[in-house]
Amino acid sequence: MSKQIQGKYFGTGGPLFRLYMVTALLTLVTLGIYRFWAKTRLRTYVWSAASADDDSFEYTGTGLEKFLGFLVAIVILALYLGLVQILLTFVGLSIVPDSDSPAAFAAQSVAINLSVLSIVPLMLFAQYRARRYKLARTRWRGIRFGMDKGAWGYAFRAMGYYLLTIITVGMLAPLGTYRLEKYMADRTWFGDAPFEQHGRWQALYAGMKHVFISLGLFVVAIGAFVFGASTDQAGFAVLGGILAVVGYIWFLVGLLSYRVFAFNYLTGQKVLDGQIRFRAQLRTPTLVGIFLIGSVVIGLVMGAVFGVIGGLFAASGEAIMTGTASPLLFVAIALLYGGAFLVAGALSMILITQPVIEHAVENVTVFEAEHLDAIRQRAADTGADAEGFADALDVGGAL
Repeated sequence: MSKQIQGKYFGTGGPLFRLYMVTALLTLVTLGIYRFWAKTRLRTYVWSAASADDDSFEYTGTGLEKFLGFLVAIVILALYLGLVQILLTFVGLSIVPDSDSPAAFAAQSVAINLSVLSIVPLMLFAQYRARRYKLARTRWRGIRFGMDKGAWGYAFRAMGYYLLTIITVGMLAPLGTYRLEKYMADRTWFGDAPFEQHGRWQALYAGMKHVFISLGLFVVAIGAFVFGASTDQAGFAVLGGILAVVGYIWFLVGLLSYRVFAFNYLTGQKVLDGQIRFRAQLRTPTLVGIFLIGSVVIGLVMGAVFGVIGGLFAASGEAIMTGTASPLLFVAIALLYGGAFLVAGALSMILITQPVIEHAVENVTVFEAEHLDAIRQRAADTGADAEGFADALDVGGAL
């Protein structure tokens, strides 16, 4: 009989809250330097809290290698951006008209946008490298995961598919979703066993129904606005505003629904070592509930703290205006302000991030798991820049 393995998660809020607060305070005291070690400690906790077949996952990354990778990435980024800026300046002096004309303004706008867009390939490059690093530093049953090189190939493909999605107003988004995931999955390993991504990109359209409904609501809202403006009927303008708000909320939920559907489908179409299969059953309502409850609690806490800060300002307004307020008042306000954001980050971790991880882990099933015993260890991967680019550009390096 085929062996099945169900994921389990044992993390709890208390220890994670304390760990987050301690590492956040150390990050604050060290002016941000400790954040590499902080992320490592948080990952170590979360990885070890997830298990399959009574074996917990291990995270073997270190804060030092992340810090050194970040320094290398910063130097490379500085050189790259410097060269881009010099090139754009040269083009500007040679081509852009030196005047206040509309043509000059348009040319300057293009130059600014080109400077910003020059970062996009590096951001996509960083996303791939970050995933590769995390896999290289993850073990289960003592066997490493891994990922082949291919960051630049991913970056250029991603730019092409994102451009195609924009040109087609989202109609070909499933093509990009599938092809990019396949590109990464087909380069992923567990020990000496390769993953393969099967399936069809057209199957992802079933997950876009709520996105299409929201777009329909936006079209109707625009029509109501236009009709109301042309006929002087305020009721249609109000209706258009309501539909626009509903459409926006529906669109956000639709995007989440699509991501959940895509995750479930693509996970179900992955094969490991030609025999081992998977099933994911994440539920959109559960995830929406996690986000809503967590956001409400965090909002209430932040509101209460800022209410106290506002009360202190109101009670000491005259003293502050005349310059006779005690320095301790400003210290108290600063501590409350900084503490509020630290607590908000910790609450976000235990009320949103950890429950989402728990839901994902416990709703993934492995089939034909008896074939896992035949998989052997793979050679260690250096992890390239250890997420240095992801940390420098603040992309792809999430927990």
